[in-house]
Amino acid sequence: MKLSRLAGSLSAFALAAALALTGAGAAQAASQAATPGYVALGDSYSAGLGAGSYYTNSGDCKRSSKSYPALWAAAHAPSSFAFTACSGARTGDVLSKQLGPLNSSTGLVSLSIGGNDAGFADTMSTCVLSSDSACLQRIDQARTYVQNTLPAELDKVYTAIKGRAPAAHVVVLGYPRFYKLGTLCAGLSETKRTAINSAADLLNSVIAKRVADHGFSYGDAAGGFTGHELCSGSPWLNSVTFPIDSSYHPNAAGQAGGYLPVFSSAA
Repeated sequence: MKLSRLAGSLSAFALAAALALTGAGAAQAASQAATPGYVALGDSYSAGLGAGSYYTNSGDCKRSSKSYPALWAAAHAPSSFAFTACSGARTGDVLSKQLGPLNSSTGLVSLSIGGNDAGFADTMSTCVLSSDSACLQRIDQARTYVQNTLPAELDKVYTAIKGRAPAAHVVVLGYPRFYKLGTLCAGLSETKRTAINSAADLLNSVIAKRVADHGFSYGDAAGGFTGHELCSGSPWLNSVTFPIDSSYHPNAAGQAGGYLPVFSSAA
């Protein structure tokens, strides 16, 4: 082959390779651009308390690299990821401390909130340490709050999110049902476990109704954890444990196997 032909062939090959690489790069860039900015808001169930591996810079918020927001972001590489969920957060905390990253370019928002407003920690402490009657009384107080007061507090949060991130797809996740009933299980009585599950169902139903009224998507965590409740033999939730604030929160398996698929299907 003459040198001129060889040079021409090599030039054509180089041009084709460059075009192929440019096309691949453009496709990769388009794929990354197609995954919008993601903001994860909420309480300990979204922060990942109970799953371990907490980011050192998250302090008492105890945001975990094993939480469903962190796992989803790692798998989908959104154009940006802001993780402001914080353990112990109530609706007022979301409004005052967590909404900063939201803007008109935010494409996806996740959120779990409402359990602390209803007195989750105090209710569980009462039920663990006190009699059946004291537990049921405290649960009744929580149910009254959930039915009469919480809806308006949720509306404030959802309205604020919509105002700051009008183009975002918002996924609000509910809470697991804690106990598998009808099994031999050390600890709380069947009466307490039944009442706790019923209260969780009420909380989830109120959240789901407000979510639907705001045009957001609801993620059914109770369904996601079915078969892996406490007393199931394969729980995705911590029972009473140390540190004590991790009690009754999803463990790493619960975040990955329970919450992550529920969020992914709704995102």
